[in-house]
Amino acid sequence: MNRARLLLISLLSVALSASIASQRAFAQDHDHNTIGQPHPHLPADESRFTTNRVGNLLYLPAEADAFTFAVFGDRTGGPAEGIEVLKQAVKDTNLIEPDLVMTVGDLVEGYNDKPQWLVQMHEYKGVMDGLLMPWFPVAGNHDVYWRGNGPKPKGENESLFETNFGPLWYAFEHKNSWFIALYSDEGNPLTGDKGFGQPDRQRMSDEQLDWLRDTLAKAKDADHIFLFLHHPRWLGGGYGDDWDRVHNVLVEAGNVTAVFAGHIHQMRYDGVRDGIEYVTLATVGGAQSAVAPQAGYLHQFHLVTVRKNQIALASIPVGEVMDVRRLTGEVSEAAAALARMRPKIPGSIDLDASGAVSTDVSVAIENMVDYPLEVTLTPASADSRWVFTPDHLHRVLNVAEAGVFEFHVSRIDDALDATYRPAMLDLNVDLLAEGLRYSIPGSSTPFPVQPVLKAPAVPATEMAADFDGRSVMAIDSEQVGLPDGPFTLECWFNSHDLRGRRGLVGKTEMSEFGFFVSDGKPEFDVFLDGRYAEARSDEALLRPWQWYHIAGVFDGKQVRLYLDGQLIKTVARSGSRRTNAFPLMIGADVDGNGNPTSFFDGLIDAVRLSTVARYTGEHFTPQRRPACDADTLLLYNMDAFVGPWLFDESSRAVHVVPRGEVTLVSE
Repeated sequence: MNRARLLLISLLSVALSASIASQRAFAQDHDHNTIGQPHPHLPADESRFTTNRVGNLLYLPAEADAFTFAVFGDRTGGPAEGIEVLKQAVKDTNLIEPDLVMTVGDLVEGYNDKPQWLVQMHEYKGVMDGLLMPWFPVAGNHDVYWRGNGPKPKGENESLFETNFGPLWYAFEHKNSWFIALYSDEGNPLTGDKGFGQPDRQRMSDEQLDWLRDTLAKAKDADHIFLFLHHPRWLGGGYGDDWDRVHNVLVEAGNVTAVFAGHIHQMRYDGVRDGIEYVTLATVGGAQSAVAPQAGYLHQFHLVTVRKNQIALASIPVGEVMDVRRLTGEVSEAAAALARMRPKIPGSIDLDASGAVSTDVSVAIENMVDYPLEVTLTPASADSRWVFTPDHLHRVLNVAEAGVFEFHVSRIDDALDATYRPAMLDLNVDLLAEGLRYSIPGSSTPFPVQPVLKAPAVPATEMAADFDGRSVMAIDSEQVGLPDGPFTLECWFNSHDLRGRRGLVGKTEMSEFGFFVSDGKPEFDVFLDGRYAEARSDEALLRPWQWYHIAGVFDGKQVRLYLDGQLIKTVARSGSRRTNAFPLMIGADVDGNGNPTSFFDGLIDAVRLSTVARYTGEHFTPQRRPACDADTLLLYNMDAFVGPWLFDESSRAVHVVPRGEVTLVSE
């Protein structure tokens, strides 16, 4: 036996003795219904644990029986479509595979005569019999109240329930726990009249109470006893005070753990009373107001995990259980691709100087995944002067199908002022797999707009755009339009915070180009010949709250970085620039989904992108206010907003609406 194994066994022996003592103390110090206590566990021993390594001592769960069961709430009292909710709850439960399922009544709509009742009974049982595990009925008022023609049957529909579902009260044992189904609609013990809300009709008969006492005595050695009934009589009010009599019987038994009920169609926990938890469920298809789903007004079922000294309670919203085996690699990859998908809107909407437009817009979406898609496009704007016809379009796209969606877009004749808001196109997609649909998070894409703007006056003092570390200017890739070959990117900046990764201007994502000022080190990257040419300072040259001019040049043979007109770094590289379809971000970098990341915090001015290599040699004198010429592709001198746009002085007029709180400040 090697030294490592001897050491492991020695550690296990010491820990085992301590843990056994701890487990005995746990059993002595806790009653049958503790809540939220750590589960019993033992240190790993050779019979259950093996390794050829020495490491931290691991503990294993104690080998005691534990099990789960589910509890379904009311099915009825709502629309007929509630049966579909029940079907989904059955599917969810089969994925979890508890030992058994209990109900708390109102299984059929009821309040009718035998022929209609039988139809509803077969419908309910037909769904519930799809469970992989046994399920147990409890009678509720809908199940037993009779409304029909002719004389009222004795006991109303009780005999129908017992013949087709099961006894009105019964009990069974499972893994040293007892389950007791009670009947809470016996009615007035003298007249037999049934109804809830009247205390005289909400009393337990002597017959049922005597049977309950006998059953509790039979279950005296059980670890747990669980009771199930339809009406939460412990709430009092219209239920009167008869439950106090029953509760005392449960307390005398000494091992009743929890009581479950339904009827009120909302989740409710009434705490622990004399060691007994009182729990009310909402619905699995019954009438549901949904006024506050997260506060228990929803379709749900309970999952109960039982251990010797405690139980765990959890609510599972219907439809929220995910089938692991359904989420294949194909589904996962298709969902990721759809999350990145955006509608294609060719061209742009030309807004004249008055802000008016009336035009037809074609939107294209192509299904590039191996599943059908259900697509909904909804145009919208926070600016009420936009009008869209129709207000939405909805279509199923089969595999490899391309869909074209036509909208008429108009805007009334009004100024392009600060109250202008863009026209957006919301996309919602559901992936339709076999028998299931997966909703993809929606996206919102601005309609491309080309406004006719008058250049703002040059201000008396230089202005700059103030980026708050959360905001950007994003220029659509097609509007950038930088051809392959030589180019120059430049701007002025004054950073407030240089710590961490900081994008300044760029559209890098294993492609394209960009400026970074991370941790005070200026950097210009261009993706050429299959990899980045990284012209980066080896030292932190930048200081916060100080103005700098940065220029990046690619002349076809070299990538050069200049700071305040001085050459900082040269990287020899040629080849074609790999492009992407992501926006050019001013004030950030871009991620693989086209969203801003690595935000800049500070001031930016005089952003110019040119189609020539403007600067050569070791140094040049930067222009504080660069001018537009024939080689200028984009130029933002940040003089003023024109409406919501920052003005582009190039001949291409690529004016930009910032995302977030970008303000203009005097330098």
